[in-house]
Amino acid sequence: MLSQDCLSELRTSWMPNLTDSALDRLIDLLERESPFLVHGCFTKAMPMGCLATHAAWHHPDTCHLNAEAGINWLHTVACLNPATSLVIREWDAHGPRDWQFRQELLNLFQDERKNRNGEGCPVNRLAELAVL
Repeated sequence: MLSQDCLSELRTSWMPNLTDSALDRLIDLLERESPFLVHGCFTKAMPMGCLATHAAWHHPDTCHLNAEAGINWLHTVACLNPATSLVIREWDAHGPRDWQFRQELLNLFQDERKNRNGEGCPVNRLAELAVL
């Protein structure tokens, strides 16, 4: 089960910074239980990387990077400390065989894609606009 802190980080720092192609890539890797989606390190060997690395390889600011892509994406794009990212820490702690954790992540990413495609529930952005 994803912790509330991890869910919060996903919603506030990850989702707004994932490109559509990164979101599609993560969904595809999770659906197929791909060995290209690794745990315990940012990058093993091209094209094997963690969640952040695959996000980085599909982002215009970090797509040109290799082994350091995930670290840079977390730091410069998502504005997170790569060493303390709750999503990365939980991802690494659960490992590749925790199918329930992987399914929860997959469901969240699929919901995000539906919302971006206008298939989900409408989001009330009035509170955000009031702050501006």
